[in-house]
Amino acid sequence: MQIAATRPLFAWDCLEDSPSLRTIKHLLACIPDGTLLADLRRRRHRGRNDYPVHVLWGVVLLRIVLRHVSFEAVLGELRRNAGLRTLIGIPSEAGVPKAWNVSRFQEVLGQEPHRTQMQEIFNGMVQRLSHVVPDLGVHTAGDATALHGRAKKSKKAVAAEIREGLAQPTGGRKEYTDDEGNVTRVVAWFGYKLHLLVDAKHEVSLAYRTTSANASDGHTLPALLPQAQANVGESRMQTLAYDMAADDGKIHQRLAKAQIRPVIKNRRLWKDEFERLLPGHDGTSHVVYDEAGTLYCYDHVSSTPVKHRMSYIGYEPQRQTIKYRCPARHEGWTCPSEAVCNAGKSYGKTVRVDSKVDLRRFPPIPRATKKFERLYRGRSAVERVNGRLKMFWGVDDGNITGARRFYGMVGAVMVVHVAFATLLAAAPRREGTLGRLHLGPIQKALQASGST
Repeated sequence: MQIAATRPLFAWDCLEDSPSLRTIKHLLACIPDGTLLADLRRRRHRGRNDYPVHVLWGVVLLRIVLRHVSFEAVLGELRRNAGLRTLIGIPSEAGVPKAWNVSRFQEVLGQEPHRTQMQEIFNGMVQRLSHVVPDLGVHTAGDATALHGRAKKSKKAVAAEIREGLAQPTGGRKEYTDDEGNVTRVVAWFGYKLHLLVDAKHEVSLAYRTTSANASDGHTLPALLPQAQANVGESRMQTLAYDMAADDGKIHQRLAKAQIRPVIKNRRLWKDEFERLLPGHDGTSHVVYDEAGTLYCYDHVSSTPVKHRMSYIGYEPQRQTIKYRCPARHEGWTCPSEAVCNAGKSYGKTVRVDSKVDLRRFPPIPRATKKFERLYRGRSAVERVNGRLKMFWGVDDGNITGARRFYGMVGAVMVVHVAFATLLAAAPRREGTLGRLHLGPIQKALQASGST
């Protein structure tokens, strides 16, 4: 991969459409799959070993890396390409497995303990990146995406998968609404959901979980947070951006306990009211708030009352309060009520809102601020990651039957995703007119750890 020194650390647009043998060799080398392969060999024990497990594992990875739409396509390329066969330990064309061999192996990957071992491979590579990339996981974003899948026809096989704790494909439906709450688009599918937490800056997945299509984001997010925190460190995550699906009191309490500031849009639940008096203020107060938690003050001196949005000053973590100030005094304009509101106050009227009164309504970063809008735009990172997982690496195959095969495929795709992230971070950068290769501290640290 040719990456200029001016490109971001994770330059995803520099990925090769058809990776070279050198790139594939480095990618396979940075995947710590020793424990997985050892357990697969123990499982096979004295069974037939016509196609070793490292060969079948290599075929699964190559299908994803080379962006083939089926195992038949990658097996056909292996028969033609001797160099590719050498990379995964196939001595000759006769040693290329059949498609049904790989399909059965994919079902084995979806069983325990191999499913958990693929998760551990993913976690280990994310942790390795977090040790050398200091800002990985500081600002995060989450979302769920639809994945198509098929259920097995045999009720006995389905019952066995359920006993193993594997979610079965179900019908899913998502409605998109405008600002007025009108439904503008409906997406329906049959299959699963892939829930992701990613770094909003680097677009690297930090945690993932596969569920049925009818599982709610709000119930799945609490299970993702511990995984992401374990991978990047409990104290590193500062913000989490999510859509209205995560606007739940329990989630806000969980984030507050972990000292993670939520960047979550609120659901519209109020009916026939637009504002309420601020808690703790009596009926004569002129400070109100709307459903999003934005504070306003009324100018009652004018003949017609005028509502102004109060100026946000900041969040006080020790008090757990949000501080607002008189907008006229802070922004430097004249208000008829200024003399009344700011009487005897050189700094002007100050209002502190205790966020513990309603964590959903009064988050540390108010929704009406530019900072909230900037951090909320980080959710687009999840959409780009989902796009790569689907379009590049085929996680939304749509032709996979059975939960075991599906979970095995998702686990392998997530391993390849983080492996490519490791390659991008460790790749030397070209600088100057002659394209001299340069290694930064992150590249040196990753290469010293044997990641490439």
